[in-house]
Amino acid sequence: MDATTSGTPTIQYHNIPDQPITTIVATQLPTFQRQHRHCFGDSSPGEFPLSANPSVVLHVLSSCNLYPQDLAKLEASDLLATCSFFKQPAKFEPDFDLSLSELAALDMCQKRAIFKPMTTEQQQHMKQRCGGSWKLVLRFLLAGEACCRREKSQAIAGPGHSIAVTSKGVVYSFGSNSSGQLGHGNTVEEWKPRPIRALQGIRIIQATTATGRTMLISDSGQVYAFGKDSFGEAEIGIQGSKMVTTPQLVDSLKNIFVVQAAIGNFFTGVLSREGRVYTFSWGSDGKLCHNTDPNDVEPRPLLGALEHIPVVQIAAGFCYLLCLACQPSGMSVYSVGCGLGGKLGHGSKTDEKYPRLIEQFQLLNLQPMVVAAGAWHAAVVGQDGRICTWGWGRYGCLGHGNEECESIPKVVEELRDVKAVHVATGDYTTFVVADNGDVYSFGCGESASLGHNPENDEQGDMHVNVLSPKLVTSMKEINERVVQISLTNSIYWNAHTFALTESGKLYGFGAGDKGQLGVELGANQAERGKPERLDIDLG
Repeated sequence: MDATTSGTPTIQYHNIPDQPITTIVATQLPTFQRQHRHCFGDSSPGEFPLSANPSVVLHVLSSCNLYPQDLAKLEASDLLATCSFFKQPAKFEPDFDLSLSELAALDMCQKRAIFKPMTTEQQQHMKQRCGGSWKLVLRFLLAGEACCRREKSQAIAGPGHSIAVTSKGVVYSFGSNSSGQLGHGNTVEEWKPRPIRALQGIRIIQATTATGRTMLISDSGQVYAFGKDSFGEAEIGIQGSKMVTTPQLVDSLKNIFVVQAAIGNFFTGVLSREGRVYTFSWGSDGKLCHNTDPNDVEPRPLLGALEHIPVVQIAAGFCYLLCLACQPSGMSVYSVGCGLGGKLGHGSKTDEKYPRLIEQFQLLNLQPMVVAAGAWHAAVVGQDGRICTWGWGRYGCLGHGNEECESIPKVVEELRDVKAVHVATGDYTTFVVADNGDVYSFGCGESASLGHNPENDEQGDMHVNVLSPKLVTSMKEINERVVQISLTNSIYWNAHTFALTESGKLYGFGAGDKGQLGVELGANQAERGKPERLDIDLG
């Protein structure tokens, strides 16, 4: 079961019909006595008024999975009595000074997989880093889970090879294996999903890939890597590199509890559970705040604006990095690296050696919730469901009906009637998942990776570039809600695409000449235009 799953249905405060909060508590929930905290406030027998039974109220707030902003609304209520009741210290041991809303937020934080094992000192440090409130810590944790699928099943369509992680943390790999990037102790291609035996007993919560390499993150924050261990020109075979064919712990990251990793063409970025970003390699010209050798594997903290701001997600393009930050004032996006094509989103094409805030989202009144970094372009999903894209517009990958570059985030108007919840980007390709499960794609049609397979099966039609968002009708035939899309993000490999459904079924299409689709294609067949299910269950 996912760490975020609860047996109690989610209740959103803003969806509750207008009525006194006392009525909600009195009519919907039985009396409950907490086992770990005891209230020392006055209580009186009789009708159990709200103020006399804070334990019941705390149980309501903690068990109904309210959002942090809903807890904050209780403290900001227009009703003076309600506001005072939820803001004043609740006098529960051992947290005597915390209000009911703060206690509820702390209780919900304790249910999160990455928070629960932390020491009290580490938890307090996270609290201060997030802004001094448990409600802000809860928002930080929930935001990270939502955009990265932590503790949930996931599929990665890597460059020529694929990784699939089940909800229980078991890892399967298949496809190209010339550098040992499948982790099976050899360099033999695999045409069917095969579990990585060396990881038996280790639960993996996140995976990322690049050409010839794979990185996996365990639930204990450890990082395992295998495949090539060098960057840059080694990607296309010009420079030799050491190969690691089984998962090995990254020694330099042992003292950092890592929750996410992202690999660019010249560098790797990792995100700690406290929201700090570290990078290694590609520092020789100061591109990522430090000057080091090209293949340096010592993690360096990302300096500048993000030193004291918690980050919930990172996304790596070919030569740049995006960071989704969580501040008391709201969510924001920072970018750093190479600015060619305007992909940093600042209205220019200049490089940025330190993370810089993308200000356009404030002007658009858009709260970023998910970021995606393609090789040369980027995308963001807003809290209101709007999609913004920017960077190189080749093949129509920005979805604006042309191939123009955009140096600042621009709303995709063709999707104005769609509420997006997920976005994925690759090498000049973009996919968007709507809240109803519909999937849209646009950009480069090479390798039939957009999923637009015509009924007449004319091979040429599957490779047409799409300049504006187009519904992937072949995905509707699955008759199940799609929750994640992953597509190849490399300029060196033909692309393939995965679609993961709510129940854990995995579908693939696009290039499959190396077995990266999990099946052996027929003679003289190098790709598949229509999504077909893989023989693996990730649920």
